[in-house]
Amino acid sequence: MSTEWRTERVERLRDLINRAEPAVVEEAKWKKASNPDGVPTFSADGLVCTVETYKDKVKVTFAKGASLEDPTGIFNASLDAGTRRAVDTFEGEELDEDAFVALVREAVALNRA
Repeated sequence: MSTEWRTERVERLRDLINRAEPAVVEEAKWKKASNPDGVPTFSADGLVCTVETYKDKVKVTFAKGASLEDPTGIFNASLDAGTRRAVDTFEGEELDEDAFVALVREAVALNRA
């Protein structure tokens, strides 16, 4: 990742995920030539979410997102997927941090249920 808005966004998302669940475990998975750093994954009693960078966005995919309540409508991608849901964030866009933290907490609770 280059030092630009996407890097800053990933760091902020990481901070929010850790605020939501201090016991979360972060690992880099799926390393390959085109992405030698791999994909950050966050787990707490199972996979909670992944964070991926693309040219125009940073995507947070919740492994069991379709089973989560989303009263604020923060999910805006993968809405037709059977199991997962995602939050795509774009440069200059504000993220509802409270809603994001609540979503992470709900995902962890679902894993622990």
